[in-house]
Amino acid sequence: MTKEPIDVVELFRRRTRSPLRPRSSDLIQAVFPTFRRVQPYQGALILGEAEQWGYNNFIIAQQKPKPEDLRTKEDLSKLNHGMLTAEDHSLIVRFLKRAVQKSSQGDPVAVITLIDTYGADISMESARHYQAFFIALLIRDFLTLPLPTISVIIGEGGSGGALAIQMTDRRAQFDDALYATAPPESLAAIIFRDPSKVREALLISKPTAEELKVLGIIDQVLPAPKKVTDIEGFAKPLANFLERSVRDLGRRNVKVLLRVRRSRARSFGVYREEAGKKASRWKSLFRLTPLRPKPVPTPDLKTFSLTNQDIQPGVDWGDQTDPVPSPDRYLKCGDMSLKAGGLEEQGCGKVFPLTEFIANHYVCPNCGASRIMGAMGWINCLADPDSFQELNRDLTAHHLLHPSLMTQEYIDFLIKQDQRTPFHEALVTGEASIFGLPVALAICEFYFAGGTMGVVFGEKFFRLSEYALNKRLPLISLCCSGGARVLEGTPALMQMVKTVNCITRLKRDGLPFLSILGDPSTGGAIASYAALGDVILAEPNALVIFTGPRVMEARGFPVNESDVRASALCRNSDKIYKNLEYYSDIRGIQEIAERRDLKRTLFKYLEYYHNSQPKSNRYWSR
Repeated sequence: MTKEPIDVVELFRRRTRSPLRPRSSDLIQAVFPTFRRVQPYQGALILGEAEQWGYNNFIIAQQKPKPEDLRTKEDLSKLNHGMLTAEDHSLIVRFLKRAVQKSSQGDPVAVITLIDTYGADISMESARHYQAFFIALLIRDFLTLPLPTISVIIGEGGSGGALAIQMTDRRAQFDDALYATAPPESLAAIIFRDPSKVREALLISKPTAEELKVLGIIDQVLPAPKKVTDIEGFAKPLANFLERSVRDLGRRNVKVLLRVRRSRARSFGVYREEAGKKASRWKSLFRLTPLRPKPVPTPDLKTFSLTNQDIQPGVDWGDQTDPVPSPDRYLKCGDMSLKAGGLEEQGCGKVFPLTEFIANHYVCPNCGASRIMGAMGWINCLADPDSFQELNRDLTAHHLLHPSLMTQEYIDFLIKQDQRTPFHEALVTGEASIFGLPVALAICEFYFAGGTMGVVFGEKFFRLSEYALNKRLPLISLCCSGGARVLEGTPALMQMVKTVNCITRLKRDGLPFLSILGDPSTGGAIASYAALGDVILAEPNALVIFTGPRVMEARGFPVNESDVRASALCRNSDKIYKNLEYYSDIRGIQEIAERRDLKRTLFKYLEYYHNSQPKSNRYWSR
C-alpha cells in the first residue's frame, strides 16, 4: 500500500517511539507563539487557546514524557506515560463546551487536537470513574460539535485513547507516525500470545500513514524531517496543514460539516461494492429471515454422563448438528469450562442437568454462579418465544473488508470461529417482540471471536439502526464483547465511531435506545454505543471496563475486579449526581437485574416510552 517499502519495526523503534522526538508542547510553542495554557494540571494533557489565522484556536494535546521529565518514579506516575485519565477526559469535555460558548458569542473558533499516546489510561482509578463512558462521550461530542475540528497524529496513536479526540473534519498524520487499535506489544500479545512478535503485529495492523489514508482513516500525510530531533522540521508542515484547514473549514457551513462527519462515520469499514448499496436498494438488506430453530449451547461447556464412572467431558455441544441436549448430560458447578486451563472456577459443586442450566440462562440454579452466554441464550432470555427474525444473517468480512486486511491468519481465524456457533459474525441483529411490543435487537455473539467489534459488527449495527428508524422501533442492544477485533487493523477501531454515529441519529429522531451490559462488556463496545443508552441495564456480575484485567496486570497495574463489576458501578452512581459538572452527560448504570429478571425490567422502560407518547405518535403498538 505504501509508495516505497519501509521497515515498519525500524520506523516504530527509531522514529515513532524515539524519546528525542518532539512532543506536543514543543510543536505548540513553535506553531502558536500566543498559546495560553488554560489548565494547571501538569500530566499528559495540554489544553489552551491561541489567536492565529483569524481564529481563536482551542488546542487539545496529549503528551508523552520527555527524558528530562523522568527523574523519579513519581514523575512517571504523574505524567502517566502520556495516557489520558478519566479526569483528563472530563476536562476535555468541559473545554469543548467552553469552545462552543465562545463561538456563540460571535468569535470564530476552531478546535485542534494533537495526538501522541499509547492509549487511554488503564488504571483502576480511571476505570472506577467511568473511563470507557468518557471515551464514548467524547466520540459523540466530536461527531456533533458545531465547530471546525482538526486532528494530527504527531507520534503514536493508540486505541480509544487516540480515537476519543481524533474523529475530526480534517485528519492528518506524520509519515513516521503510527496509529493502531492498541500498542504493538499489546497487539502481539493478543494475536500471537507473544509480546515480542511486534513485527508480525505491525504488518497485520497496517498502522502507517500511507496505509491509513487508503483506508480513509486520515486525509493527509505530513512529511517528517530526516532528523527526528528537528522541531522546526516537524512544525513547518504542521503549521501549513493547520492554517489551510482552519481557513478552509471556517468558510463552510456548520450543517455541511456535520453532514460530512456523519457520512464518513457511516462509511468506515465498507470497502466492497456490494456493501455500499444505495438506500433505494436497501429493501433487500432489510429482509427478515427466521432464526435457526435449534438452540446451541456454548461449545466450551464441560458436560458428562452420570453413568460414566470416570466423569469424562461429553460431546461438544457447539456443533449445530447435535441433537437437542438430553437429560442424561450434566454439569458440575465450579467445573464447567473446557477452557479453564487449570484455573479455579467459582461454584458450589452442585451437579445438575444441562437442560436445567440452559433453561436458567446459564446460571447455576443453586448458587447463582453464571457462565458467559452466547447470542442464542440471550435471545431466549430477552425476546418472546419464536418472535426473533434475523437481519443480514450471511454478511461476513469477505463482503466488506479491504483485501489488504484479509490476511491468511485472519481467514483461518474466521473459519475456526464459524465452527463454534450457528451465527456468522459477532453481532446478531433482527426484530423481535418483548411481551408483545416489537423492537429492534442487536445481540453480541461472544462465541464468535469473543464478541469483538469488526467491520461486519459496525455495518450490521448501522443497518439495524436504519431498520429501526424506518419501522419506528426502539433499539435494544445486548453487549457481551471483548473489544475491537485486532486482526482487522484500525478499521475495527473505527467501528466505535460508526456505532456512536448510529446512536446520535436515533436520538435526533427521538427513538429510544436501551443498552444492556452482559458479562463481559469491555473494550471498544463499552467505550462506544453500549455506554450511550437512554437507559443502561446490566446483570450484576458483568465486567464493565475498557481494558481487560489480564492486560492491566500484564502492564503492571493493580487490579480489583470487584470495583468494575456492574453491581459496584451501579452502587457508586450516587457520586455522579453529586458531581454533575465532572461527569457531564454520563449517568452510569441505571439498574441491575438478574438474567431471569432482565426481560421484565427491560419491558418496564419500553412500556414507559410507549405509554408516554400520544396515541397518534407512538413508536410502535402491540
